[in-house]
Amino acid sequence: MAPALLLIPAALASFILAFGTGVEFVRFTSLRPLLGVAPEPGGPDARQGWLAAVQDRSILVPLAWDLGLLLLFVGQHSLMATEIVKAWMSRYFGVLQRSLYVACTALALQLVMRYWEPVPRGPVLWEARAEPWATWVPLLCFVLHVISWLLIFSILLVFDYAELMGLKQVYYHVLGLGEPLALKSPRALRLFSHLRHPVCVELLMVLWVVPTLGTDRLLLALLLTLYLGLAHGLDQQDLRYLRAQLQRKLHLLSRPQEGEAE
Repeated sequence: MAPALLLIPAALASFILAFGTGVEFVRFTSLRPLLGVAPEPGGPDARQGWLAAVQDRSILVPLAWDLGLLLLFVGQHSLMATEIVKAWMSRYFGVLQRSLYVACTALALQLVMRYWEPVPRGPVLWEARAEPWATWVPLLCFVLHVISWLLIFSILLVFDYAELMGLKQVYYHVLGLGEPLALKSPRALRLFSHLRHPVCVELLMVLWVVPTLGTDRLLLALLLTLYLGLAHGLDQQDLRYLRAQLQRKLHLLSRPQEGEAE
């Protein structure tokens, strides 16, 4: 086990890397398709049709490259979340297990974003080209993306952002408070084991709501949608727990403060 003084900077470095990657992911998924779309060579008429695209190496090669990047990210994100790997990491890295997982996920996502190959000549599933749609659809998409990201950040705070990033585990360890998850109720632990991605709906909105859905964006949206769907396993017991927690929080917020009725 590393000395306590070395644990804090290691956890902070992982947090900074994850935070920077999150900012870059917002640019990659929202700002680039909404604000930074470059015109295709030769205009829309130069794009391939769907049947011609499956025979064009200039389209298939970058798509295969992008698919490999996505599979690398999904494989890392899933493999390191298994109980066997988590137990091994806890054995050798101790309380830094969560921070290491977050750092590796951020690095894998950085590889996807930095080496992603656009396919400008590929076919598109939809595109807002004619006015007034060419003006209003990007604006509507921008507003929906802003709302989605605000919801994502709010939900992450509700789900204990410090614990998700591994900071809370190190903080509790240094103070001798034990494991943060040990203080949570069995129903909360059961929910966390089923709900690996608490921002699924909002991420789907970001992935699909774009003014132009090209070939590489379609690949990104399809694969991540499939992954997010498989990562969820909520049942009626989980939903009842979520509803009970929401009602409890609403009751606390609506309860009058002391002295208010006097």
